[in-house]
Amino acid sequence: MSDASKGLSLYNTLTRTKERFVPIDPRNVRMYVCGPTVYDFAHIGNARPAIVFDVLFRLLRHLYGESHVTYVRNITDVDDKINARALRDFGGEIAAGKLSLNDAIRKVTEKTADQYHKDVAALGCLQPTFEPRATEFVAPRADGKADMLSLIRQLIERGHAYVAGGEVLFDTASMPDYGELSKRNLDEQQAGARIAVDAHKKNPGDFVLWKLSTPEEPGWESPWGRGRPGWHIECSAMSAAYLGEIFDIHGGGLDLIFPHHENEIAQSRCAHGTKVMANVWMHNGFLQVEGQKMSKSLGNFFSIHELLENETFGGRKWPGEVLKLAMLMTHYREPIDFSVRKLEEAENTLRKWKRAADLAPAASTDLPTGVVEALSDDLATYAAFQGLTQLASEAGEVGGEKAAASLKAALAFLGFDVGAAKVDEAAVAKAIADRLTLIAAKNWAEADRVRDELLAQGVQLKDGKNPATGERVTTWEIKR
Repeated sequence: MSDASKGLSLYNTLTRTKERFVPIDPRNVRMYVCGPTVYDFAHIGNARPAIVFDVLFRLLRHLYGESHVTYVRNITDVDDKINARALRDFGGEIAAGKLSLNDAIRKVTEKTADQYHKDVAALGCLQPTFEPRATEFVAPRADGKADMLSLIRQLIERGHAYVAGGEVLFDTASMPDYGELSKRNLDEQQAGARIAVDAHKKNPGDFVLWKLSTPEEPGWESPWGRGRPGWHIECSAMSAAYLGEIFDIHGGGLDLIFPHHENEIAQSRCAHGTKVMANVWMHNGFLQVEGQKMSKSLGNFFSIHELLENETFGGRKWPGEVLKLAMLMTHYREPIDFSVRKLEEAENTLRKWKRAADLAPAASTDLPTGVVEALSDDLATYAAFQGLTQLASEAGEVGGEKAAASLKAALAFLGFDVGAAKVDEAAVAKAIADRLTLIAAKNWAEADRVRDELLAQGVQLKDGKNPATGERVTTWEIKR
């Protein structure tokens, strides 16, 4: 086994096998993950890749050193859905001449990108090394980094793209092994671009690289007319800009295998003349909500922000780290049923772990070997969590401080807060007063909900009676 592998094995979608991971350069392990399209707040399904690949990022940093891992996650801020959202939200101001379409688009993307950053931070995710925006990589750059127009020009020059009907299209027939990632035959392909294309394609599977814009649409000047890029070309440009023509790991959701990742591979390989784009392709599984596909029509479509800040799911707000643990309790490649019951299970588990970790004054300087080994086996989080539960059990025994310190180190490594519980005393006092009012009104369900929410924050209530008046008295203490 090569020392460069560090014992890490990952499932490669490209080969459909679990392989020993050996980086191209152990001094610079490179990973690209498809980020959000910022036309609306990120939904809970978007949280899964952010969480999964954050764990991988942490593991790679542990194995190879923090300064030897480069993680790029893009932001898609050019898309026809964004244009439509800008017209919907600011159409009146645009029509009145108070705001240009480009300015309206910027307002939409800035708001949603900022919210995405707040959401993933609440989930306990590290910031990626680089987070490029698509709009910054359309035209040639002063720093010489890869850009979309230059890649499209290379594809045309190499005979892999053509101009038709005012568009530039990728010629899928020019790539003999097109479809290798998704294992689809060429005659099974669909256009698959977010921008609709007409019937002027040479092949049904040909997809848009460049689309002309009307004067009312955002656009960039190009050799093929003022227009905007297709969906797939952006990731080929941004990954090459920061990671090179060939890099180690490309990640994203299972739904991106086709067409997005398939087309990324086609563009990048054909533009650069390489045999691969990334050596390892990783994909997290689908997410359902309470046993059903998430859909606005079914009323089970939830944004990360909603779950964190509103009481629309299970009648309460959920801490970010509870959402995170609930996601990781299922192996990343398996489908996950996101439910109130799963969140409650995650919350109870996390509370037990933290109580045990609190028995140690400080975290160990070393991570538990079993936890690292489990994560090194294709991110086997379930096995890693079994190790954490065992440490929590040992921490409660005589001489269990070492186990508690190891548990605290492992929780911190995974991005869970192991610091002293932070409590807003005024907010606790108000919640207790509200609960007493609910109890007086015999609204037991709501009173229990207030109690449970406080407990989730590490605040345990104790009910008693005033010996003089016989009235209920509630005190509290910090307890995980």
